[in-house]
Amino acid sequence: MFDSLSDGLQSAFKSLRGKGKLTEANMRDGLQTVERALLEADVSYPVVQSFMGQVTERALGKRVLLSLRPDQELIRIVNDELVEILGPVDNSLHLKKDGCTIIMLCGLQGSGKTTTCGKLAQLLIEQEIRPMLVAADLQRPAAIEQLRVIGKQLGVDVHADLEQKDPVAVCQAGVKLAEKSGARVVILDTAGRLAIDEALMAELKRIDKKVAPDQIYLVVDGMTGQDAVNSAGAFNDALELDGVVMTKLDGDARGGALLSVKQVTGVPIKFIGTGERFDALEVFRPEGMASRILQMGDIVQAAKEAHRIVDEKDREELERKMASGDMTLDDFKGMLEKIAKPGLMGKMMGLLPGMGQMKELVESEEASGGIRQTIGAINSMTPQERRNPKLIDATRRARIAKGAGVQAPIVTQLVKQFEVMKPLMQGMAGGGAGERARMMQQLQSGALMNDLSMQGMKTKKGTGKRLSPAEKAKLRKQRDKELRQARRKGR
Repeated sequence: MFDSLSDGLQSAFKSLRGKGKLTEANMRDGLQTVERALLEADVSYPVVQSFMGQVTERALGKRVLLSLRPDQELIRIVNDELVEILGPVDNSLHLKKDGCTIIMLCGLQGSGKTTTCGKLAQLLIEQEIRPMLVAADLQRPAAIEQLRVIGKQLGVDVHADLEQKDPVAVCQAGVKLAEKSGARVVILDTAGRLAIDEALMAELKRIDKKVAPDQIYLVVDGMTGQDAVNSAGAFNDALELDGVVMTKLDGDARGGALLSVKQVTGVPIKFIGTGERFDALEVFRPEGMASRILQMGDIVQAAKEAHRIVDEKDREELERKMASGDMTLDDFKGMLEKIAKPGLMGKMMGLLPGMGQMKELVESEEASGGIRQTIGAINSMTPQERRNPKLIDATRRARIAKGAGVQAPIVTQLVKQFEVMKPLMQGMAGGGAGERARMMQQLQSGALMNDLSMQGMKTKKGTGKRLSPAEKAKLRKQRDKELRQARRKGR
């Protein structure tokens, strides 16, 4: 997400590091790089001018120029201004205490409106709120069928009427049915067009007037840049929007639309779509998004994603096992199976501070293949071997490797990795927030993160040089020493 913008901003910050003396001239050079990064990300020019005016005024102040860490001061200023232009945002759906809350989704064709209906329904289900979907896009029969399929997958009722030609009548009937069935929220999926036209706006205005939705959200494609901003302005003039849902931010979105919509239209972004799955809809948080753009991670969202992967009961049981040192290879396999979902591990890495550079590594085909090999190797073990990997000798190792269709060194590497991770995880489970952060740094600095992505599970490759017995002994001694140190630090 926003790689080019993030890289451009990081380049500006790096240009200020190591300066013997910070002057107005070299600070301006850094600010020009920030401005260029924003323009290349397709941020609206007036927004860039306003943003840079605020940043420049603060960055050229005496406090910053006299600072011992000017790059950090500039990061802080840019972060504050990003939060300012992205927020504030009221994330509440403002659900009625009594009766049914009506949410209307609108947008251009291809923006992801129908899929967003499903994602919004999933978000409500997770909050134990029962929704109903209404197929009011009568221009595209495929949209009606798509919504029916989504409803079936989520276990949500869908109102559709293929005989009816008036979308207002469909919406009114859907709302009555939702109230009768006890649904707390009804979501209207309205028709889109390839471009904004009078017929589209007239239809949406009629629905707004006759059905009186409580909330109207515009769904826009984050990859369309300034076109998204222009369409947001047009829809807002016609309907008075309550918020924007920006989709496809997991692709090659440059960030311009995200940074421009609120400033240009005054309409806040309330949700962002970050994938195809129904759970890939995030409540928009300006602070978290600013941190992601500046490659500082988003711990709050990372925690939410983690809770989605592991429910409370499983998490408590896993933490108990980690704290007591009873974690087995079966538990490790369960963790791998949960994080092996396509794109999930990369997303988690992108949300953790300082781990953005690991994203491509863990999303690679090699990493996915490594995880599959590891799960296969664990499956080839007996229950006793999974509980106590120390039982695995050369004979057992050969049997496990043959059963999993891998080479024996992969099994050896798996066992070594697990033995190193176990005390570290025990320390993480038993310690506070500071201790957990220290253990995570230890995992990363000790090159164990490579092993977590299964990059370390490879057979040895030729170095082009034959080692002498003495050199081999020296390397073996060094590896044993590093292993002991890692275990000691984990206690």
